[in-house]
Amino acid sequence: MALEPGGNRGNHVAMSRLVTSFWVHAYLARLRLYGIPAYVLAHGDDHAGAVLVKLNTLDGQARLFQRGFDLESGVRRWVELASGPETEVDAVIARQRGFDPDLWVIEVEDRQGRHLLEEPGLE
Repeated sequence: MALEPGGNRGNHVAMSRLVTSFWVHAYLARLRLYGIPAYVLAHGDDHAGAVLVKLNTLDGQARLFQRGFDLESGVRRWVELASGPETEVDAVIARQRGFDPDLWVIEVEDRQGRHLLEEPGLE
């Protein structure tokens, strides 16, 4: 665990390093509670991998989300990285995986377009 200036162990540092696999499992469980199918397409680094969430609306269209950091508020939130034909979104995912082999990719399938990323605990 990293030390912050002054010798304090930073919880946010520990969380960012321990959360990825835990967050993915919690996210998949939450989706199951709502009856929304989801799959891990690419298993990234358990401790420090970034996560992409592909929302497949099962009509040939898809949206891709990634976690971003708002510099003004200091809050992490989900932002749309791409949207459009599923093949184009898949190409964006392939490019991102080429840059970052530790990347997780989760595919959510929902005709209603639900992804639950704004739910408490998932943002």
